[in-house]
Amino acid sequence: MKKLTSKKVKKYVAERSNQELRQCPEAIANACNDIAVEFNHNSSLDLMKLLFFNDPIPSLHTHSYSFNTATGRHIIETLKEKYYEYKN
Repeated sequence: MKKLTSKKVKKYVAERSNQELRQCPEAIANACNDIAVEFNHNSSLDLMKLLFFNDPIPSLHTHSYSFNTATGRHIIETLKEKYYEYKN
């Protein structure tokens, strides 16, 4: 699994959005890395894309007809909880 770093978080958000990143990139990277292991997914970047841009992750069945599934909502909420654990 490729680990997400705070530098990669900053770079990706800057490329994808014209808004300044207000969240802690270190906490985001750590949360995404932890949840990728927990959900046995090979890309922490996919989880960050889901959280920030609502991009679907087909292998985790996060969307159905462009809407979040219960699994997708659970993953997002778990990412948020883990982010705040690291931030505090």
